[in-house]
Amino acid sequence: MSAPDVSIRDFAVEQLQILLRAVGLAESAERGKALLAEALGPGSRQPLSAAPRWPSFVADDHTPVEFSVALAHREPPAVRMIVEPLAEQPGLQANLGAALDVLDGLARRHRLDLSRLDLVRDLFLPEEPQGAFAFWYSLILQAGTAPDIKVYLNPEVQGPESATTLVREGLGRLGLGAACSTVTSHALRRDGLDRFSFFALDLMDEHRARVKTYVAHEAAEVPDVIAAAAAAPDTDPELVSDVIALACGGTGPFALRPLMSSYTFMSGDTDRPSGYSLYIPVRDYVQDDLEACERVLAIMARCGLDTAPFVMALASMVRRPLAEGVGLIAHVSLRLGRPRPGVTVYLSSEAYDVRPPRTEAPRTEALSH
Repeated sequence: MSAPDVSIRDFAVEQLQILLRAVGLAESAERGKALLAEALGPGSRQPLSAAPRWPSFVADDHTPVEFSVALAHREPPAVRMIVEPLAEQPGLQANLGAALDVLDGLARRHRLDLSRLDLVRDLFLPEEPQGAFAFWYSLILQAGTAPDIKVYLNPEVQGPESATTLVREGLGRLGLGAACSTVTSHALRRDGLDRFSFFALDLMDEHRARVKTYVAHEAAEVPDVIAAAAAAPDTDPELVSDVIALACGGTGPFALRPLMSSYTFMSGDTDRPSGYSLYIPVRDYVQDDLEACERVLAIMARCGLDTAPFVMALASMVRRPLAEGVGLIAHVSLRLGRPRPGVTVYLSSEAYDVRPPRTEAPRTEALSH
């Protein structure tokens, strides 16, 4: 489906159906398509022939959805979508209104638990939001279960200077007050270079729900990330170091898009997260998607994962030779600790545009040999 009068919503829904079939989740297709179509909001009816009316931060070409495939040992793959709902007349405040309208419908149909969101609503959903976004959805489809729905909130929604205060207050209201000092001591060690970037909540029953905080590490080197990962138990510094080297081709500083840490707090956690994830914007550290694919395959081999689901997922999304663009493979993440250690690969829709490959290899200050 690529006709110029096709809407971004219909284009993305078709991509999802093909992706689900490729990774063995065809039985989730109808439910997933309806969920994605609703989450994209009324502004997603705009045809692809028109330029994006809102510069969504979800993807480089401003497509308001990004797909990912989560892989783990002895588990079937899960397909995830990050979605920014768009209003008919999109804007930061209007998109937030559209997202909350979507939430009302999702809450009724999927029996969502909004109690944790309600506790922090006044912090992260002000009447006049600031920043790149205010409210995103994460929609997760996996075999044999109902979809999981998560929301991403923006710590900088009241201005960058308020981000740490908002996260600290939000964690406190959710019974995780002691956790903020753990995160800040490990991940916010470099003034002006480490910053809170996302605050996420699962909208499910309290026993299964997670709270996640994300920290972006500008110009980080490997020791900075290893220090951040040490906030959680069961993190392997050698694995973290190896995955960074495989993804980025060096040890840093990584001066393009920042590497990002996230901390997963589960039921029973108080001052320390159960899990840690490292997000690497691999597209910034390769010449093209062929190189990105090779690097992801190397990471999966290092982690002992079956590569077949990733290969099938990539084949279902690609509409051009991999060497003729960069950004289809956008991120790769390493998940450590609870609940599901593994690797997630993020795939761009490229609905609006394809970034040309780089003519030279990206450089870091200290290349590995």
